[in-house]
Amino acid sequence: MSNDNYILGNKVTENLRSFEIAPSILSADFTRLGEAIGAVEDGGATVLHVDVMDGHFVPNITIGLPVVRSLRAATRMTIDTHLMISEPGRYAVEFVKAGADMVSVHVEADVHLQRTLTAIKGAGARAGIAINPATPLVALEEALPYADFVLLMSVNPGFGGQSFIPTSLDKLRRLRSMIDQRGLATRIEIDGGIDGDNIAEIRDAGADIVVAGSAVFGGGKPTEAVKELLDNATVWV
Repeated sequence: MSNDNYILGNKVTENLRSFEIAPSILSADFTRLGEAIGAVEDGGATVLHVDVMDGHFVPNITIGLPVVRSLRAATRMTIDTHLMISEPGRYAVEFVKAGADMVSVHVEADVHLQRTLTAIKGAGARAGIAINPATPLVALEEALPYADFVLLMSVNPGFGGQSFIPTSLDKLRRLRSMIDQRGLATRIEIDGGIDGDNIAEIRDAGADIVVAGSAVFGGGKPTEAVKELLDNATVWV
């Protein structure tokens, strides 16, 4: 590892400014969701991750448009909506209208991905491509110029509390290289099994946004958990 990992040169400083924690409300107590949102914001979180599951594309059912509307009324944080649903092109713009600032759709679920990404951006939100652990990066190659961000899944989507898939780290590095070589401004978000033990290595590999659910809400102190994750993320490995 070069000395740039320890000395705050221009590149490192830029990375530190752009790095964000996105707590996933899937792991929060839904009976106290307003309190949970305030707590993570107090800890320094700037993005709120919302998992939308339909019981078809993934084996679970969660929340939909009404909850996103309620979240929009409750916070000024960036609302990041991850659509784990079949036919996401039918609903993506509706989530923007409901208040989402970021909307990601799965490359595996959308046969007209470029059209959906363009529609999301046209509606005024940032458009993202989500990709499952076993899906090769070549699957998103042609659509990459149309994406504001890529959501790299480091667990198989559908349930919280899973362990980080180790091969995701190499995939993250390869995605970072693909984006940089093309000169794109596309950001990388990563989701699944991230905690204080691996967040620094994940950030170092090229992640701009880290989704954390159990690591934030599992211990009952979300404000402190977000602060700790941010602190750990700045320790270069």
